[in-house]
Amino acid sequence: MTNELRKPVMAGNWKMNINHLESIAYVNKLGFSLAEADYARTEVVIFPPFTDLRSVQTVVDADHLALTYGAQDISAQDSGAYTGEISGSMLNKLKVKYALIGHSERRAYHNETDELVNAKAKAAIKNDLTPMIAVGETLEIRQAGNAVEHTLIQIENALKDIRANYIPQIVIAYEPVWAIGTGEVATPEDAQEMSLAIRQKIAKLYSDEAAEKIRILYGGSVKSGNVKSIMQQPDVDGALVGGAALDPDEFLRIVRWPDQP
Repeated sequence: MTNELRKPVMAGNWKMNINHLESIAYVNKLGFSLAEADYARTEVVIFPPFTDLRSVQTVVDADHLALTYGAQDISAQDSGAYTGEISGSMLNKLKVKYALIGHSERRAYHNETDELVNAKAKAAIKNDLTPMIAVGETLEIRQAGNAVEHTLIQIENALKDIRANYIPQIVIAYEPVWAIGTGEVATPEDAQEMSLAIRQKIAKLYSDEAAEKIRILYGGSVKSGNVKSIMQQPDVDGALVGGAALDPDEFLRIVRWPDQP
């Protein structure tokens, strides 16, 4: 990560963990620990469960924290008879900045297609939220030698009919599915290869300028012990952190990646 156009992002995805009371303690700890200098060099993002968002908003607003938070999903619909769904307008009222879209667990367990990911990305943009779009391949696809091709098709489908002026704000999270929660991690070179391929795809779909500005994160068993080597890759702009983000102390170490040995 060396590009001045792209501020690094460290995003913690809590998944279905941490209740709303625990979230208050977690955010208070981040607020107490992070200094202005930390926020100046890295955008710090958390993705709590929906039930925590109001609590997180309250703490962030009350303490005037520079912490950013997002939703783990978003409905493609605006409103109506969609039991269990959460709309972009509802998230906007909670001052949510990001909507995480297309996470591999949503694709695998909820049968989310590229077309639905695209619809959700458009719903986020419509409601002034920033899509963080997750893409990546399974082990079988990688072993077949089709990882890059598969991931770039996901990118193209996810961004279908999204206008060029929105692209620099969108964040792409590359998460090799085989490295999520398994302890396996793609090498920094793997992360760089895919991030570069994604950036080149954005340039082809839109422009060199858009490709230079869009931020690309790596996700997959990121922890404080490997984050620095990942972040030293020129086309990796941050990390989408899963299990390691459940421990605020470990997440703080990841946020402070330049200080790691």
